[in-house]
This record gives sequence, structure tokens and C-alpha cells, in this order.
Amino acid sequence: MKILTKSILFILLFTNPVLANELNKAEKVFANYQSLERAFDPAVADLYCDTALIRNVRTYPGGRQRTLEFPAPKYKDLIRAAMPVAKARGDYSTYSKIVYSLEGKNVRITATRFSVMKNYSSTISLLVGKCNSGQTGVLEEISQSRP
Repeated sequence: MKILTKSILFILLFTNPVLANELNKAEKVFANYQSLERAFDPAVADLYCDTALIRNVRTYPGGRQRTLEFPAPKYKDLIRAAMPVAKARGDYSTYSKIVYSLEGKNVRITATRFSVMKNYSSTISLLVGKCNSGQTGVLEEISQSRP
């Protein structure tokens, strides 16, 4: 089934250079996202569109869950403030099982994020596309976390 899906995606991208271009831009955004995050660079916040939807489902010991949503400008401020603290603690994530899929004119990136400091894996989903500014950025981040 994976071969069929990849074959169809390849045909679509080969016959539609606009989609191929959007996929390429999304791959670059995510590579930059990982690179900046791993370097504890607060500039990772600049990858988010000012209108991005940010939603995190936090699961506490015992199974209780809390859904948190942040306005993008506040989230970007939180990222900038958290980077020096994360660097001091050695708190970073790695990404695996990365999948890119077309969603309209945007690209959905899903991955498994592994928190090195807290030693757990969770899913993350980013929707990448054109921001109101016209630049390509993160339109949506849906993630899971633990305290």
C-alpha cells in the first residue's frame, strides 16, 4: 500500500510542479524548524504565521488531559522565552516517522517527537503553507505533551 501511495504522490508531483514546489518549501521549513530548535535558537518562533492555530493536548499522570490553545503571537513569545531555559536544561526533541502529505494547497507534516529530557514520544502535526505575509510558514501546530 505504501508503494502505491508513494507512486501516486510521485505522479501528482511530477505532473504538477506547483504541488512539488509547495512540498519542497514545506520540507525546507521543517528542516529549518528542526535545526533552529536543536540549536536552541529563538528564531524558530519566526517560522510560525501570525495567525497560526496552536493546540496542545497535555496528558497528566493518571490519564487526565487538558487541551491548551495559544494565539500565535503569545506562542511565539513563549518560544523565545523558553529557548534559553531549554538550552540550560538540555531539553530538546528529535523527530522520526516524518510524513509529508498534501492538504489542499498546503502540506501536512506528521511526525513522532521524542523528548530527550523527559524520555517520551508523542505525535506532532504541522500544517505548512502561505502566511498572510505571503511567506511560507507554519499555519497550524497540533501536538501532545506530558508534564
